[in-house]
Amino acid sequence: MGGYDNRTAVFLAAVCSQTYAQYNDPDGRYVVPSPFVPVGEIRARAPAGAPERFGFVLESDTHAIVAFRGTSSTNEWVADAMASQVRYPFVKNAGSTHRGFTNMYDSARKGIFGLMDGVPKDKTIYVTGHSLGGALAALCALDLAANAGFRNPVVYTFGSPRAGDPAFRKAFGNKVGESYRVNNRFDVVTHLPPTTYKLPKRDKTFYYEHVRKAETLAFHNGSVPGNHVIGSYYAALAVKDPLFAEQLSLRNPGFCPLPDRDFLFV
Repeated sequence: MGGYDNRTAVFLAAVCSQTYAQYNDPDGRYVVPSPFVPVGEIRARAPAGAPERFGFVLESDTHAIVAFRGTSSTNEWVADAMASQVRYPFVKNAGSTHRGFTNMYDSARKGIFGLMDGVPKDKTIYVTGHSLGGALAALCALDLAANAGFRNPVVYTFGSPRAGDPAFRKAFGNKVGESYRVNNRFDVVTHLPPTTYKLPKRDKTFYYEHVRKAETLAFHNGSVPGNHVIGSYYAALAVKDPLFAEQLSLRNPGFCPLPDRDFLFV
């Protein structure tokens, strides 16, 4: 295991920012960093919605990246709110996971496996995502490790909510050797769903735990969105290695997000 690496986190935060560029561009265009090439786009379906661009798969000679974006539409907020649980259906005895997140990942799963089918199994696989995309990344990484022959996926997520119960956390930890959950302690999304969640007027109680391992940041940008957006995470990570961030930006124009305002680190 290589351990947490801030430069990898900077790079993958920039990758996550491009999942939003892909979603917002009418033609699904985004900046692909050198030396990667696009393998294909990921499409997922929110409740009562049509399939939408939700990320992409990239590949280089030695690595591949599976990247997911976060919530960007009303239908996706509905999925976020579906915090009851279902049995995680892709791995036996792997506990229960968030109903809305699981349904969305299931809608994308066939396409993801199709994209990954041509990726050699000896390549290093990074699975990454921001916000809702971080939860999808956790669901995907366990699935890829157990069912697609990628035995050692490396996971970096940013501002991720909790995805499943204690049994899911244990199964994930047993299969996914390297996982780093980059979180801002002022980001409310990282505290959702609560560790104990009960539906109104129902007796059923659901339990949630984060997957390992936490890499905690502390920045305050003056608002709930400002403490959560991927640009804020990128800026907080880039300030730790500004030379690397500058070189990354120069090599790949338009790849790195630009901060909207100054950040208060505490």
